[in-house]
This record gives sequence, structure tokens and C-alpha cells, in this order.
Amino acid sequence: MATARKAVLVTAVGVGVIAVALALWEIRVVIALFFVAVTIAAAMRPGVEALQARRIPRSVGVLLHYFALLGVVAVLLWLIVPQAISQVEQALGGTGTHTQLQQAAAHTSGLEHQFLVGLDRRLHHLPSGAALIHPAVTITKTALEVLAGILFTFAVAAYWIFERERAEDIVLSLLPRPKRKVVRDTWHLIDAKLGAFVRAHLLMIGFVSTVLSGAFWALGLPYWLLLGLFAGIVEMVPVIGPLVGGGLAVAVALATQGWEIAVLTATAVYGLRLLQDYVINPHLLGHTVGLSPLIVLVTVSVVAFLLGPFYVPLSVPVAAVLATVVDVVVRDRDPAAQPTPTVILSAKNREVA
Repeated sequence: MATARKAVLVTAVGVGVIAVALALWEIRVVIALFFVAVTIAAAMRPGVEALQARRIPRSVGVLLHYFALLGVVAVLLWLIVPQAISQVEQALGGTGTHTQLQQAAAHTSGLEHQFLVGLDRRLHHLPSGAALIHPAVTITKTALEVLAGILFTFAVAAYWIFERERAEDIVLSLLPRPKRKVVRDTWHLIDAKLGAFVRAHLLMIGFVSTVLSGAFWALGLPYWLLLGLFAGIVEMVPVIGPLVGGGLAVAVALATQGWEIAVLTATAVYGLRLLQDYVINPHLLGHTVGLSPLIVLVTVSVVAFLLGPFYVPLSVPVAAVLATVVDVVVRDRDPAAQPTPTVILSAKNREVA
């Protein structure tokens, strides 16, 4: 009877674990959006706290951050989308209308041509800066789902800035008093790492896009703006992203301009990479997450294989969280003694429970 009871208990626990795992898997998108929201809140927190020190309420500080982000996106769309459309239409071999270019594409099967036509169609459907200010546009079901996800993420990020201290108090109240300081310090260290990671990557995306677009334009490379923007955006994908962005630019240069321009393009890409690795990253950005390139590469590969490319940008922040927890729990490191990463602004000193 005791053996049967134990078997039933073990089976019930196993079924419960599997059920919880399946439930978490089904809501993985929500979990990912919540993690993104927490990371965004960590990135904004130093700025909100700096404004609060100047007697600006935190709610107003959050709104100012969001309005600034919306303004940057609107300006970028206003300036970049028309230029990108012009470059794609030139690449398609004419200056005709969007409809004429689509009709011309129906008579060719070239992969490059089809890719450019698809890109042209998507660029024409991007909202302009005016559409962001006056959003009277037709919203499809997919666009509505994306919009809902974005609104959910930024709403949770705002609430997390206001409610993090309360969540800390609830979690710490469930722990033995001797463990509270370590848990609080670990929590704040993770928050600082996530915030620094986001701010660092935003800086690098803007820096890489600007520098490489200028370099490609100076070299006379076609699609210089598209290639520069692509190289900047793929900075979000660690290790692999810069290789893909640089490789694409070199391939375009080789196919359209010859090996001399291809060599100069590779020199520009590789020179910027050296500048990032030996000057910018160590001195300006610092070790925001403290992970080796090997760990980053393995983490990116595992996340891409298990969850898909949508989750790859989250791989490094998740790995940083896990590495920090392992340092504290397994390697018995004091989180209060660890250097707090700082990019642009630093968070307030960690409190002592």
C-alpha cells in the first residue's frame, strides 16, 4: 500500500510538472513580452530617477521617455523610408510607379529581383512620420496583434517602474531574513545589467548604422542606406549578426562594383569591428553583461533552435540573468561587490535590506 501510494504521488508530481511546462510553453510569447517589458523598464529607470531627482514625477518621466522614443521613430521613418524606397526602385531598374514595378517583376524569376520587389512592397506599407502623428490608417489583423503586443509591453514596462519596489518587498518577505540582502543585491545587479545592455545596444545600432551608411555612400556602393541600416539592426543578434551584415555588404560590393570596392567595403566593416572591440566596448560601454563570446554564441544557437529567430534578441539578457544567479548561488560571489555596469546613466546605489 505504501509503495502504491508513493507511486501515485510521484506520478501526480510528474504530471503536474509536465502540465506546468506545457502551460508555460503555450504562453511563451506572453512571458517573452513580459521579460522585454522588464528589460525596457530597467533601461529607463536611471533616466526616470534622474528626472525625479529634479522634482519631475516618475509618471511624467516615463511619458517623456515614451514621447522621445516615438519622436525618434517618427523622424527616422520620415527621413529614411523615402530614401530607402528610392534606392529599391533604382535597384529594380527603373523609376516607375510601385504598381508598374510589381507588374514588371511578374516576368522575371531572379531571386534578387523578387527580394527587392518584396522589400519595395513592405517599404510602401510602412507608416510615415505623419501617419504616426495622425494614425488614421487601415489596421489589419496582424498589425492589430503587433500593436497590441507593443502596447502591452510598454504598459507593463511603465507599471514595473512603479511597482518593482513593492514586488521586491513581497518576495523578500517570503525569505529568511539572512538571505534578504543577497537576494535584493542580486535583483538590483540583474536590473542594472539588463538596463545597461539595452542602452548599449541602442547606441551601437545608431552608431553602426550611421558610420557604415556613410562609408558605403563614400565608396559609391548601391543601396548604401539599406545596407547600413541592416548592419546596424543585426547588431541585436550577437556574434552572428555583425558577420551577416558585413558579409552582405561585401557580397553586394563584389557583385556590383568589383573586387576593389569589395576589399574597401570589407576594410570599412572590419575596421569598425576593431574599433568596437578594442575602443568603444571596453571604454564606453564596459562589460554590460559579463559573458564570454563562446557563451553568447552557444546561447544564441540554443535559443534559435528551440524557440525560433523571434526570441534570439532575448538570448543574451536571459543568459546574463542566469549567469548572475549562478555566480551568486553556485560560486558564492557577493553581488554587492560586483561592478555595476553603467551606460549613459547609472541606477541609484543598491539598497541594503
